[in-house]
Amino acid sequence: MASEDITKLVESLAKTKVGGGQLSFKGQSLKLNTAEDAEGVIKQIEEFDGLEALRLEGNTVGVEAAKVIAKALEKKSELKRCHWSDMFTGRLRSEIPPALIALGDALIAAGAQLVELDLSDNAFGPDGVRGFEALLKSPACYTLRELKLNNCGMGIGGGKILAGALKECHRKSSTQGKPLALKVFVAGRNRLENDGATALAEAFGVIGTLEEVHMPQNGINHPGITALAQAFAINPLLKVINLNDNTFTEKGAVAMAETLKLLRQIEAINFGDCLVRSKGAVAIADAVKEGLHKLKELNLSFCEIKRDAALTVAEAIEDKTELEKLDLNGNCLGEEGCEQLHEILEGFNMGTVLGSLSDDEGEEEDDEEEEEEDEEEEEEEQQQLKERGQGEQESLTPKKIIDSQDSTPVPSPPVDVATFLAFPSPEKLLRLGPKCSALIAQQTDTSDVEKVVTTLLRISSVFKDEAPVKTAVHETTDALMKKAFTSATFNSDAFVTSLLVHMGLLKSEEKVKVAPSLYGILMTLNHMVQQDYFPKSLAPVLSAFVTKPNRALDSCSFARHMLLQTLHQL
Repeated sequence: MASEDITKLVESLAKTKVGGGQLSFKGQSLKLNTAEDAEGVIKQIEEFDGLEALRLEGNTVGVEAAKVIAKALEKKSELKRCHWSDMFTGRLRSEIPPALIALGDALIAAGAQLVELDLSDNAFGPDGVRGFEALLKSPACYTLRELKLNNCGMGIGGGKILAGALKECHRKSSTQGKPLALKVFVAGRNRLENDGATALAEAFGVIGTLEEVHMPQNGINHPGITALAQAFAINPLLKVINLNDNTFTEKGAVAMAETLKLLRQIEAINFGDCLVRSKGAVAIADAVKEGLHKLKELNLSFCEIKRDAALTVAEAIEDKTELEKLDLNGNCLGEEGCEQLHEILEGFNMGTVLGSLSDDEGEEEDDEEEEEEDEEEEEEEQQQLKERGQGEQESLTPKKIIDSQDSTPVPSPPVDVATFLAFPSPEKLLRLGPKCSALIAQQTDTSDVEKVVTTLLRISSVFKDEAPVKTAVHETTDALMKKAFTSATFNSDAFVTSLLVHMGLLKSEEKVKVAPSLYGILMTLNHMVQQDYFPKSLAPVLSAFVTKPNRALDSCSFARHMLLQTLHQL
């Protein structure tokens, strides 16, 4: 290590905070790659008697450094709290699992009994969950009370692994007479979707001791919400439920409302941006009115709730003396509805609890809401079919009644490029065969920038982490974009501008349909920018826009992190 690096490390370690059994290296931006890099950290760990909490947030720890830190932790049996969020910045995804395994094995060897484990903001994906799976199943976690895994890109696969580990921990700890009694669970921004949420719901049902659940921005629709509601019903100590920015619709909202009627300790409900709509809001209002006397916060903002339903919600909180905040912003009350809402709450002497209504969308017609509900149901059905590898077109085909004794397979309808581009799905892309990349490139006019952007977005929309689909998307993207970028008539600057507009990252004077999800295009771009055909001059432009605050990007934080990391390395 160079002398200037040693000096910098010494200065950073001088800022280390010690107190109350806690050793903190938080936010010191330490770059610990080798055993030598970690010497200062190891020394302080070894010399700290009675170490109960170790903070490593805001640093970056490589595999070799993690192993020597782990060695130092093997003698720290009193360690209870591991604050290890954001400690792998800039690391390859493949580096994180072995680092976590080393640290986890050390805690097991030490005989530690953890109370809190925080691995948030580490983009480790499903493989990363494997890295601490053994730790979760071990006696070191039988005493766990808080598990925080926010913004880790776990995905459906990671969610299932995590659920299995929690159930196994509960089973094994129960045999010891002290079953796992987890209180706080945090896993926002993880792309858990319905299958991941349903798997975790099973684990929650087994545990039964939860007090706080935070799972915002996970792409969960009503089947997953319903599964969570059923699990929450057998966790009677629940105080906080945060499912912000998922998609309840009426079905999910009604299921959750029924559960709320059974819970007596609820203090905070955050269903903001969850599309509960008017019928769902009325169901939730009924649950609030019937009980929830400890309720302090109710967030139903940006849920497409109309005036009458919003007023019903307001009337339901009349006797909620503990209430501190009611958020109904971003709904469809209209000016008159906002005034009526204020009047009702003022009549209860609760005017101060109402949050801002500055983003109210104004009143909508009844038939317009019904039409939107129908569209939402259709979109959900189509999405579920896509997740199973089927296309939207197939969702419109009547199901064939097949005799149980008839084993004759039903042949799949033929697929051509036009069919795939009209209704993209992973299954259709694969059925185009090994020549799919060449076929799509041949049939796309690369002199038309808009056509190239549209085709790229449709290809990337079917991206999945499964090897066959991922390979097909990458190969098709390469064929299309290599043809485009090597064409003398192709305008690269116009391309990136149009792409940013269609991603919703750049405003346009014309009305443009924005991609409903950015996960696929971000993962595809992560591959594309590394290819020789990609003009490196476009990298700073992409980086600038992908770095900006944006809700759509926030919901794809893992893919965003991966792309930014790649762009930074170009």
